[in-house]
Amino acid sequence: MTLPTDTETSSTESRPRRQKSGKKTARNVLLGFAAVVVVVGLVCGLYLFNLAQTFNNGSSKIDAAFPEESTRPQKAEPVNGTAAMNILVMGSDSRGTDQVDLETNAATDQRSDTLMLVHIPADRKNVYAVSLMRDLWVNIPGKGESKINAALAYGGVPLVVQTVESLFNQRIDHVAMIDFEGFKGLTDALGGVEVDVKIPFSPNGGPMKGHYYAAGKQTFNGDEALAFVRERKSFSDGDYQRVRNQQAYLKSMLSKIIARDTLTNPVTVNNMVSAVSPFVSVDKSFDAAAIGSLAVSLKDLKVNDTVMFTLPTLGTGTSADGQSIVMADTQAISDIAAALSKDQLSTYVTAHSLQKGN
Repeated sequence: MTLPTDTETSSTESRPRRQKSGKKTARNVLLGFAAVVVVVGLVCGLYLFNLAQTFNNGSSKIDAAFPEESTRPQKAEPVNGTAAMNILVMGSDSRGTDQVDLETNAATDQRSDTLMLVHIPADRKNVYAVSLMRDLWVNIPGKGESKINAALAYGGVPLVVQTVESLFNQRIDHVAMIDFEGFKGLTDALGGVEVDVKIPFSPNGGPMKGHYYAAGKQTFNGDEALAFVRERKSFSDGDYQRVRNQQAYLKSMLSKIIARDTLTNPVTVNNMVSAVSPFVSVDKSFDAAAIGSLAVSLKDLKVNDTVMFTLPTLGTGTSADGQSIVMADTQAISDIAAALSKDQLSTYVTAHSLQKGN
């Protein structure tokens, strides 16, 4: 029998050692990768936790946001496990008003300057925002006919909810009250927001008095954005154009928020949440977790999937007691209520060519 040479022995003995070393290297790589994943997960989890804490701690909670259950419409039935959602958004201007009492149902002197019903269909493919004119003449439960923005002064947030629920026979799932001052910080946190100004104007008062808003696309800083969404006296149709401007600003802001450059920048996201939280009040169930869950369900939403329009009216008039009012279009309200009940607001929007507003 021929004995192996030293070379053959060395080669034979080295093979198992190389295989063992290779396995060890692969194992170390996997362990290292797993460690990175765990660390990244912990960092992301901590980041999201801090964002949630920032919002929950910074925003105010409306303990009594809804009216008595017996007075309310039924909840929407889920479709494939998901139900349509209605969010009532109230915009208020804190200048010259008392703050709304968020702890009780007590009446205050504050009125909601902007009122918007946000409808999110069960399929989560669109978002519809219907602006209600603040001087819209409606029936306020228990108070009779009055301007819709008076509901806040008469009975706090619950009466505003009850008024809108009665108007459309639709249940409001969440409530958010936003002070216009929040627009300023949010705009600056985004590095400015570009808005297409349809009607040029120059405010006659306020911090931006004399500033000229030229027609065309303009990039606003916080102060400019705040004055833009507040202004109404510069327009022949007053609050109608102010609502259009607010819708234009909100749509432009949304477009920038959902842009990839924004959502992938943790500093910008943190700045946004920190800037707007102190100016937001929400019902107790609409916390960071609920908002995050809703955001995930709307992850495929594009800015063109958001439709904003103003509830059609019959123009302006005068009430029996001499107030200047916006007259309700009862047929339009009835048609929208029917579309909402079937979760088919898209059909109404298409039929009335409201995809780009009115």
